[in-house]
Amino acid sequence: MKRLKLLSLLVIATISIQNLWAQDLYMPRNVKAAYQKGTRAADGKPGKNYWQNHGKYNMEIAVNPDTKIVSGTETIDYSNNSKDTLKSITIRFVNNLHKPTSSRGGEVSEDFLSAGLTITSFKINGEVYNINGKSWGTTGEVRLKKPLLPGQKALLNIDWNYPLSKESGREGQIDPTSMFVAYSYPRVSVYDDYNGWDRLPHTDRQEFYNDFNDYVFSIKAPKNYVVYATGDLLNPDEVLQPEFAARLKKSYTSDEVIHIATEQDMKGGKVTLQNDWNTWKFSVNNIVDVCFALSSTYLWDAGSVIVDNKTNRRVSTQAAYDVKGTDFVNSVKNNNYALAWFSNNWPGIPYPFSKMTAFQGFADMEYPGMVNDSQMGDASFAQLVQDHEIAHTYFPFYMGINETRYAFMDEGWATTLEYLIGIAEKGKEAADKFYKQFRVNSYIKDKSAEEDQPIISMSTQLSGAGYGNNSYGKASLSYLALKDMLGDATFKKALHTYMDNWNGKHPIPWDYFNSMNTGSGQNLNWFFNNWFFSNNYIDLAISKVSATAGKNVLSIKNEGGFAIPFDVVITYADGTKQTLHQTPTVWKANQKLATVNFAGAKKIASIVLDGGIFMDATPVDNTWKVK
Repeated sequence: MKRLKLLSLLVIATISIQNLWAQDLYMPRNVKAAYQKGTRAADGKPGKNYWQNHGKYNMEIAVNPDTKIVSGTETIDYSNNSKDTLKSITIRFVNNLHKPTSSRGGEVSEDFLSAGLTITSFKINGEVYNINGKSWGTTGEVRLKKPLLPGQKALLNIDWNYPLSKESGREGQIDPTSMFVAYSYPRVSVYDDYNGWDRLPHTDRQEFYNDFNDYVFSIKAPKNYVVYATGDLLNPDEVLQPEFAARLKKSYTSDEVIHIATEQDMKGGKVTLQNDWNTWKFSVNNIVDVCFALSSTYLWDAGSVIVDNKTNRRVSTQAAYDVKGTDFVNSVKNNNYALAWFSNNWPGIPYPFSKMTAFQGFADMEYPGMVNDSQMGDASFAQLVQDHEIAHTYFPFYMGINETRYAFMDEGWATTLEYLIGIAEKGKEAADKFYKQFRVNSYIKDKSAEEDQPIISMSTQLSGAGYGNNSYGKASLSYLALKDMLGDATFKKALHTYMDNWNGKHPIPWDYFNSMNTGSGQNLNWFFNNWFFSNNYIDLAISKVSATAGKNVLSIKNEGGFAIPFDVVITYADGTKQTLHQTPTVWKANQKLATVNFAGAKKIASIVLDGGIFMDATPVDNTWKVK
């Protein structure tokens, strides 16, 4: 009995501590309400009342390479798992970004513009709705004839078509014989526990937010066009000639790179079955999106790699590229390395999908199970870009992150993983040099107010450099600073706590903060306040050096305010050096002033503060010398 009472007291104490942690950070009122409703919890887990809606998509899509028209017939079996009665449904169609009347974050050329989506039939539960979608932007609202009650399902049937834009970005025409087709179908937008319907327009800067759905879909394409898509190809023998179907199947278990289709194969019409049209069938479950690409000229390589050493599960790795795409010759090899490295090192969770395809385009953009990367003309940089896009598998696809509102939750992590795998590939010196030049330099040298907005700021409220650095560099630096402070083992434990809590679900920043607190067993809110809710930047300065009877005291001002790690490099008069590493913990007690004590009888010649990748805004005051 006493033991039960003790356990109860421990549980109550733990809950009380977690609730106390949760109260330290600013929360918008709608987020606070989600915690009060119990859909989210102070320990970082989904709350006892957490829910998310779900769709089962069955789609038949056709692409006409002559007219560049994509058309489809789809059925969506949509489940309202919320506690709310839905009187409308928001439909999202990202490709309406190309309509002249749609909101955009920047200027575009005439080749970017198109007529957008046309709906030729729209039914819900068998009832016809008079909707053509012509007035929609990237979202459109459909008023329901009968409200969708909690726990009920709605069956949507939509027939539609739209033109691929001539100018390719994240999607569109690559060349006259190659197309990348993404965001290609009307979908039910996210209805969540803290904002309701996601009606934020897509403006081409901020990225995406989607539910986890199940997909069965087919792509109808003319003969000689190979189709690459998210998910498993269900019918290789029905679309490929026997020799090429055999090569593809062999690649699923091969450690070597297999050339499925060469330039001569494609030119000779040897690869696909010679029906006028072939229908390629795919399926994939519990995923936030699907996309596809097709080409009648691209070379096709494939191989595979083990991503889970416990089960020996393999992933198919593929590449499709132009004969002049020199960066892509090693794409499958680089793919294999990245998938194995990410699975076994950072984040150290096995790659969750069955396939990863690199397709040569123009976007340098991630999609579930695919990347659309451009020809760089620099094999080393091309590998880094591919690494970055593959890293997005975990953020935002392993967890359904709201990139539209909180881009730092995915771009910051992809940038961090890009840096960490870069150390493994190129060595720390080269990785540090690139990271500083590409991710930190422009931010720290720009004194404008845009650069110092809090990272927590909604991404839709940011533009220009403020958006870029909040999403990528500054966020990544925060994750790396926390890694330095906690140490690799505790940091990975906390990171896995967060990822395990929210795999297949929709985390928001406070879920990250709370999960990391719980996973590390520490109240890190002082650190999160410092990095995410402040106007801080990076700028240290040596304030004072004193030496008395072999006891040396170094006083350091934190002019910029960010709690960063740094090295104190001491050079003695005899030429010897000593390096004292300081983790961000040094700023916990006083975020504006820190002291470093070190013993030593030798005379000091100089002291330098070295932040490494945490580049200083005014490095001139980071050095002290004996006068």
